[in-house]
Amino acid sequence: MRSLILAGVMMFGAATACLADGLYWVVGNLSTGKCDIVTSNPVITGDIWFEDGPYNSLADAKLARSTITVCPEKDPTAK
Repeated sequence: MRSLILAGVMMFGAATACLADGLYWVVGNLSTGKCDIVTSNPVITGDIWFEDGPYNSLADAKLARSTITVCPEKDPTAK
């Protein structure tokens, strides 16, 4: 019984670690005037004035950024 509980705890830890990888957030950056996509959980302080997420894929984060009304329609650095 003890080994079964230990195995369950180890599987839960591994699943949690796998879910933590590949998460994306959309953040509003006042210094650049853009909405950036970041891969770490942002802290709203200083130039970061809002965050939205997490999203499971970069495509989901890009879609969300395009629907947030305070984000510029086009990224000025995009070609």
